[in-house]
Amino acid sequence: MKTINKGLRLLAVTGLISLIAIQFIPVELNDQGYDSVIAFENETQVSPELAAVFKSNCYDCHSNQTKYPWYSSVAPISFWLDEHVRDGKKHFNVAKWSEYSTKRKDHKLEELIEEVEEAEMPLPSYTWIHGKLSDVERQMLIDWAQMTRLSFQVGAEHEPTE
Repeated sequence: MKTINKGLRLLAVTGLISLIAIQFIPVELNDQGYDSVIAFENETQVSPELAAVFKSNCYDCHSNQTKYPWYSSVAPISFWLDEHVRDGKKHFNVAKWSEYSTKRKDHKLEELIEEVEEAEMPLPSYTWIHGKLSDVERQMLIDWAQMTRLSFQVGAEHEPTE
């Protein structure tokens, strides 16, 4: 019995020391400002209402600006959030919008429509804390993306093939 208690105590102390130690491992913050979304919002003619939806539901993971919650500086949560944001930006980063070809812009909007229609975005892990898109917001995003796609589909017809 004493051996088990000693083993559990050693395990608890080791775990606590490890938890304290990982607090000193820095995570690069995604905080370059909302200026990075201006080109996207201007080119796609995002309304102020829709910009608010993007800011509160999308930009944290899909731009170069994340509004971090209070617990984001606590490891291992900080590592998880960092990976989450990096993965989101890998799939779609509005800060890179001006670098996308017309065809790629159309494809990104098509993916946005699919993800929002199927309630895949925002991710459940995000909505637990931040709340879900309302049905009105969801439809507003879908309608905007469908209309915006039309202009890129016409533009893609005149774009040189790569």
